[in-house]
Amino acid sequence: MSDRDVDQELVERVQRGDLGAFDLLVRKYQHRILAVIGRYIRDFSEAQDVAQEVFLRAYRALGNFRGESAFYTWVYKIAVNTAKNHLVALRRRPPSDDVDIEDAMHFSADSQLKDRATPENELLRQEIERNVTAAVDDLPEELRMAITLREVEGLSYEEIAEAMDCPIGTVRSRIFRAREAIERRIRPLLSET
Repeated sequence: MSDRDVDQELVERVQRGDLGAFDLLVRKYQHRILAVIGRYIRDFSEAQDVAQEVFLRAYRALGNFRGESAFYTWVYKIAVNTAKNHLVALRRRPPSDDVDIEDAMHFSADSQLKDRATPENELLRQEIERNVTAAVDDLPEELRMAITLREVEGLSYEEIAEAMDCPIGTVRSRIFRAREAIERRIRPLLSET
């Protein structure tokens, strides 16, 4: 049974009145949802409050969930919207850096640097990290969101297409363009190794 099938079965149990099944879904995804919210709201206790609101909203809307998307994709959308709405309500702007750099560093250069932990290579790694962050910051919103959903959240292209409400070809193009922009930014640094 796939992860999606397990989630769907839990959702159906909740829809039949089994509150324990919803608790299992919360436990399964609470850390991932908190991480998503944490990209918008830096204060941990505030992010926890928003996460609680996300799951409350998800619970209230679960009767309308039909399983056309993965449960996580669905609750991810709720989390992003709730976090953004929270910031708007407080008259704060959402941050421009949608990707945590630790999660975004999924490229081969990282493995090249691990084996040679010299002070020079540590400085180079930090410089690469800064450049990846800057490259991601400079991406248009749709490219930043696509690369975040793929590299940070680990969603499939199909799930990303659903979350972003666009064709899968558009998702592939956005991820390709985002990776290309990041690579262009760090290529000069990699040639130094």
